[in-house]
Amino acid sequence: MTDWWRGAVIYQVYPRSFMDKNGDGVGDLAGIIDRLDHIASLGVDVIWLSPITQSPQADMGYDVSDYKQIDRLFGTLEDFDTLIKRAHELGLKVIMDQVLSHTSDKHPWFQESRLSRTNARADWYVWADPNKDGTPPNNWASVFGGRAWEWNATRRQYYFHNFLIEQPDLNYHNPDVQDAALDIMRFWLERGLDGFRLDTANYYFHDQQLRSNPAAKRPKHLPYAVNPYDMQRHLFDKSQPENAIFLRRVRTLMDAFPGTFTVGEVGDSEVGMQLMADYTSGGDKLHMAYTFDMLGPEFTAKHFRDRLEGFFAAAPNGWPCWSFSNHDVVRHVTRWMPYAQSHEAIVRQSIAMLVSFKGSIGIYNGEELGLPEAELLYEELTDPPGIRFWPEYKGRDGCRTPIPWTSGAAPNGFSTTKPWLPVKPNQSVLNAEDQEANPDSTLHFYRKALAFRALHPMLKSAEMIFPKVAEPLLAFHRKGEDGAMLCLFNLSNAPLSVTLDGTDIAQPLDLQQAASLKGKKIVLGPNGFAFIPEAADALITPRFGGRKTAL
Repeated sequence: MTDWWRGAVIYQVYPRSFMDKNGDGVGDLAGIIDRLDHIASLGVDVIWLSPITQSPQADMGYDVSDYKQIDRLFGTLEDFDTLIKRAHELGLKVIMDQVLSHTSDKHPWFQESRLSRTNARADWYVWADPNKDGTPPNNWASVFGGRAWEWNATRRQYYFHNFLIEQPDLNYHNPDVQDAALDIMRFWLERGLDGFRLDTANYYFHDQQLRSNPAAKRPKHLPYAVNPYDMQRHLFDKSQPENAIFLRRVRTLMDAFPGTFTVGEVGDSEVGMQLMADYTSGGDKLHMAYTFDMLGPEFTAKHFRDRLEGFFAAAPNGWPCWSFSNHDVVRHVTRWMPYAQSHEAIVRQSIAMLVSFKGSIGIYNGEELGLPEAELLYEELTDPPGIRFWPEYKGRDGCRTPIPWTSGAAPNGFSTTKPWLPVKPNQSVLNAEDQEANPDSTLHFYRKALAFRALHPMLKSAEMIFPKVAEPLLAFHRKGEDGAMLCLFNLSNAPLSVTLDGTDIAQPLDLQQAASLKGKKIVLGPNGFAFIPEAADALITPRFGGRKTAL
């Protein structure tokens, strides 16, 4: 079945921090191979590898200098082949980051392009003349701070970089660039890869007129943003109409390799959900996509309902990939602690929510251990934007620290030497060895939650029906060929009473927390949740009333 990916569970591996096998303090492919049994034991379907291709590592691999070579930091192409073979033996698919919107400034393409305005790759990057006063051609800002234009004295032009100066943007208006990108993807697919996570999938094209972005729409009383990038509406530096046309070319390539798939990262704070819908609709572009809408601090029933309901309303035949954590954001356990009775309560509620969502879902390595965000000292940072905007923005290093595998002192079996980022005490105590030995641990609960999703296929693909209920209750019905289910989540650290109207009200299924049913009333304790089997003719009668709510 070529659409096996619908409803799949994707486990993101951040290779630098997963497992160091050669003792240099940085994770590698051999380390990942060594821990594949752990990943398979969770019950996931896919491994997503963050960048492993050759790179100067200015942005931890998202600055590629050779798309067809494994960086020596991680191993060799032979190691990659071994990883693919072993993963497939364990029933795991493997996808990898493909960073196509920009390269490293050390990439041979850019080294050639910067030499003159007439060479074979002169138009492979976004070059522009200065204004008469020597300033950049427009006001475009870099995601990582400062202007998005850097002067090159040889060409006497500026080049465009959405991210670091060391990451010049490719010019996708040039068909040769598109062909080169597709050739790179074909190389990995022919090597046995099962697909790609497309980094910054809405950043491929820029406005050819180089029009300046307007100011962001924000209340006048708000202070200036920490990063000037957030002061603009990004109408012209990304998310151009041509982007969808190129994604159709990507889909044509993927269709030539049955069973492979793409998941696109859509980065846009204003129209991200709409782009996600556009890019996955029609069956001719991305297979699935995600935005940052569920990767932020918001933790209300309205927030989750609006995203879930809104996506499928905008894209009835599109497909989402939902996740709460990844390598770019503060770990969700830390983000959502203000709404939690305890660390354990929010850990378990969040994975229960995730497995109940229609779509595919993503888990970030260490999430299955309940790892919190690491609090790092300034001198421990490696992330460029964190260093630049400290302390108002502390960067992404806090979610990228090594996985604690064994009990005892840091780095807990990750490496035999000092790791590239530290393992903090509140992470050491959550090590995998101790959790493996404890049947009531977070690790075992994650396995239980993922097994529950696999046991009830309706959770992957059945329609979500949202009755009108009051905060802080997130409630929705799922109805599929294998039955019907009511999903209830108390998104607060206070008890909540819910009255159920219908026939044959059954006891909650075994995946639940702080939930008890008495007649037609269910009490959800702090961060409580319950999955309740429903009769096909169950009635929905919404009512409101203080801390009580009704279905």
